[in-house]
Amino acid sequence: MSRIQTILAALAVGLAAGCAAPGKDGADAAAVTPARDAALEAAIAGEWRSEANRARDAWRHPYESLTFFGLKPGMTVLEIAPGGGWWTEILAPYAKATGGRYLATAADLSNPELSEAAKTGRANFAARWADKPEIFGTVELVNFGARTTSLGAPNSVDFVLTARNVHNFMAQGRNDELFAQFYAVLKPGGTLAVKEHRANPGAQDPKAESGYVTEAYVIEAAQRAGFELVGKSEINANPADTKDHPFGVWTLPPVKQTAPRGQPANPAFDRTKYDAIGESDRMTLRFRKPAA
Repeated sequence: MSRIQTILAALAVGLAAGCAAPGKDGADAAAVTPARDAALEAAIAGEWRSEANRARDAWRHPYESLTFFGLKPGMTVLEIAPGGGWWTEILAPYAKATGGRYLATAADLSNPELSEAAKTGRANFAARWADKPEIFGTVELVNFGARTTSLGAPNSVDFVLTARNVHNFMAQGRNDELFAQFYAVLKPGGTLAVKEHRANPGAQDPKAESGYVTEAYVIEAAQRAGFELVGKSEINANPADTKDHPFGVWTLPPVKQTAPRGQPANPAFDRTKYDAIGESDRMTLRFRKPAA
């Protein structure tokens, strides 16, 4: 049996274990300590994940984050702006193994002004998963762009994940609009999972030019859309992050910017202290759409 086949088998076993019934008296170990999600652990361990992505687990804490958010087998998951697919490498195999669905936003093909580069980027992203359906299942793409007003049928998704995107929504002037779209697409009782570069408490730059956003700003935006705050976690905190970097959060890994945006990289820029900080301090917030 190949290593991939072994991991896929582990995903299936993990699903069975995760669905096991508790003891009749409710006093078994599972009732005291939540069972590990073996299917999720197997997806994170999958050899299809790139080495570069694995190396970031120490900063992004995929297992701890997703279990804090309440990810469960069989959920329909929508990821907002998946970028290079860091979470896709985990969530798509998990959905495939547990009978769920994984959807991700992509360039808006309904926009007649969409650039060829954007179309190519979407096609390349789709192709990356399409040739391994035994691992990734069907990765469904949802139109997403400046003109889109909906992320799908109302009340159709269990779990929406947006990771390090809120500062981009703010820069576009679309924060409230998009939180409303997240609310609309979620089922009653559904989860909005938010990770974001965390600014120190205080006044918030409405354009978030540094890339950092206060927790209070995100919580207020979610509550304006109708969400309830379920909890917050320090899983992705980094107290070494001073948040006063010359090129904003992008000075830190993984971007490692060394010159103002749009200018060539500066080989003389001393990265020593920024690399020592590591990735940014991040908030980890779980919201719920109230049950009907």
